[in-house]
Amino acid sequence: MLAETLPQAAFQPFGRVAIIGLGLMGGSIAAAIKARGLAAQVVAFDQSSVELAIGLEMGLIDVAAGSVAAAAEQADLVMMAVPVLAMEAVLVALAGSVSGDAIITDVGSVKAPLLAAARRCAPALLPRLVPGHPIAGSEQHGVKASNPALFVRHQVILTPVAETEPRVVRRLADFWQAAGADVVEMSPEHHDAVLAQTSHLPHLLAYALIDTLSMQGDSLQIFEYAAGGLRDFSRIAASDPVMWRDIYQANSGPVLAILDRYMAALQDLRGMIELGQADDLVAVFTRAKSARDHFSAVLSRRAARDTTTAATLPTAKTAPVGREELL
Repeated sequence: MLAETLPQAAFQPFGRVAIIGLGLMGGSIAAAIKARGLAAQVVAFDQSSVELAIGLEMGLIDVAAGSVAAAAEQADLVMMAVPVLAMEAVLVALAGSVSGDAIITDVGSVKAPLLAAARRCAPALLPRLVPGHPIAGSEQHGVKASNPALFVRHQVILTPVAETEPRVVRRLADFWQAAGADVVEMSPEHHDAVLAQTSHLPHLLAYALIDTLSMQGDSLQIFEYAAGGLRDFSRIAASDPVMWRDIYQANSGPVLAILDRYMAALQDLRGMIELGQADDLVAVFTRAKSARDHFSAVLSRRAARDTTTAATLPTAKTAPVGREELL
C-alpha cells in the first residue's frame, strides 16, 4: 500500500499525554493539545531542564518529569520527539514503565531503526506502537519555536506494522486529525524511501551548498549579494545539525541511492556545459520545468481543498497569556 488517507472521526480527549523531548516538535504537539483541548494533562521529559522550565512558563505542559519512566507513568499516549538514534533508549525505559493500554508513537523522519529497536528491545510494545511522522516543521528549533498550528493542513504519515492493533492506529489518527492534520497510512519501507527523496536529499544539498560557499575567500560578499533563490533554498540548512546527523545515519541506504542518482545527473549536466551542448541543457531544463509545473498544480489543488475544508477543522481555544511567541 503506497498511501491511504484515513477518514476523520469524532475525537475523545486523552487523560494524560507524555511528551519525551520538548523541542520544536514536542513543544508544538503540546501547544496543539492545549489550544484544542486534546488532553486533560500534558507531562514532558527532556534532558534539558531549561527547555522544561520554558515549557512550564509558556503554559505548554502541566508537569516536568524527571525521567522517561516518570513521564510515561499513567499516560494514555506517549509521544517520542527525540532524535532518531535516541529512540532505542526511550523504548527501553518505556518497556518497564508505560501502562498496558498506552499508545506509543514518534515524530521521527525515519521508521526502520525505530521498528528494529522495538523488536529487539521492547517487543511487548509493538501492538501499541504506531510509528508516525508529521510532514511539518521549521528550520527553528527548541521549545520557544513551538507553534500550535504547526500541523494544521499538513500530512501526518502513520506506518503501522503487522503487530499493530488497528484500534490503536484509529485512535492516534483521530488525535492527529483533531490537531488539524491530514492523516495517511503507508508502509515503513515506503515512507523511508519517499522521505529520502523529498526531504533528506534536499537538506543534504542545502548543507553542502552553504558549506561550499562559506569556504571561499569571498564568501561574505557572495552572501551579501545573494538573491532570493539562494535564501529560499538554503533556509533548511539552518535546521538542527544533530537531528540531521541521526537521520543520515539511520536512513543511509535510501539516501545514498537517491544521492548517487543525483550526482550522476549533475555529472551529465557538467558535461553538457563543458561541451557546449545547449540543446541537451534545454531538454533537461524543460523536463524539469514540466515536472515542477505539475508539482505546483498539485500544491494549488491542495491549497484550494484546504480553503474549502478549513471551516470544518476544530476551533482552537484562546491561547493563555504569555504564549504570543507561539503564533
